[in-house]
Amino acid sequence: MKQIQTPDLLLEIQRRACNFFWQKADPNTGLINDRAKNKGSDEYDVASIASTGYGLAALPIAVRRGWQTHQAAYDRALQTLRFLRHEIPHQRGWYFHFITKSSGERVWNCELSSIDTALLIIGSLICGQFFDNTEVQRLANELYERLDWHWMLTNNGQQPEKQLLAHGWKPESGFLPYNWDRYCEHTFLYLIGMGALSKALPAQCWNEWQRPIIEYKEYRTLTGGPIFMHQMAHGFYNFKDQCDNKGWNYWVSSTHATVINRQFCIDNASRRKTYSDTIWGLNACDFPGGYTAFSAPGNEDGTVSPTGAIASILFTPELSIASAKSMYSNYGEKIWGDFGFSNAFNVDQDWYDTDVIGIDLGMVLLNIENASTGLIWKLLQSHPSTPKAWAAAGFYDTDKPDALNCRFEE
Repeated sequence: MKQIQTPDLLLEIQRRACNFFWQKADPNTGLINDRAKNKGSDEYDVASIASTGYGLAALPIAVRRGWQTHQAAYDRALQTLRFLRHEIPHQRGWYFHFITKSSGERVWNCELSSIDTALLIIGSLICGQFFDNTEVQRLANELYERLDWHWMLTNNGQQPEKQLLAHGWKPESGFLPYNWDRYCEHTFLYLIGMGALSKALPAQCWNEWQRPIIEYKEYRTLTGGPIFMHQMAHGFYNFKDQCDNKGWNYWVSSTHATVINRQFCIDNASRRKTYSDTIWGLNACDFPGGYTAFSAPGNEDGTVSPTGAIASILFTPELSIASAKSMYSNYGEKIWGDFGFSNAFNVDQDWYDTDVIGIDLGMVLLNIENASTGLIWKLLQSHPSTPKAWAAAGFYDTDKPDALNCRFEE
């Protein structure tokens, strides 16, 4: 395997992720695979709305980097958004999580997903801002404005005082029994809801969910858990040097969560062949037994997620770049393929994933780009929903950029 040198490695990770979103889109619908084989062809025919949203957000990057022409990217965006607007089944603007790639029909008895619909909408808005004053921008805004936030918030009026969004809804059984009630990746979901230009979520929703603190060694973070929870929202919004109306600095939390994730792997390296100071990344990912969520601190079996480590490049650039180089140099023959790094690997069990997953490629693609140019941040910031949401959550420039909570820490 021909070796790729840093910083070319980071660009190649992005280029191959863009290739996934381009090549794995259906030629008629624009819907994009949930997952794919990383080497050669496959017969996967299930798309996800989240992967499709990341594919729309990937188009501006592909154009700016010279990997797609402006016209080809515009045509793809227009094709996708027309299908989403006029063809795909939905309920009050909310979409089913997993869908058949060629038709948009629901599969696997899955739910209408609030978080995954939000990923689709936010990717559409980013794409629309890039192709401003076009049909693409108009369609993106129509999808956004069609969302009935209060239906998902109040369980269709059955709980009119509820201030927490439901995870989703099924036609057979109604609303799922779970709400987005504690800190995780959902911050972008609430922000896009509070920023809606009509029938927005109440600002009080931002204050309703819990923010539990986890401590490991000398570091404190919100919630802990798999690392993607601390990365996803940062691909869209720039939280750096910002505190919300409760004093929380989510950039500091995510930085600490990354350091904890790496240190937890180092602390368990004597038991696991996989882990080292450069091989880490406990995440929600494939593993030898299927798919699960690994946590730091928490459950682990020696499986690491390459994108989990690299998508923290915003917070810990040196550590994340070192991890990318180490994984590529030591295991590239086994985990490097058509779309970059495979989803996960486990040296202890001599297992090397053959798949990639769209949302993980999307997170690493956007976060590398934001670390380099801030392109995605700038595009979403230019949409009128962002300053509205930012004000509703009470964000302000902090003079305590290293404090987890600006109000209570010196």
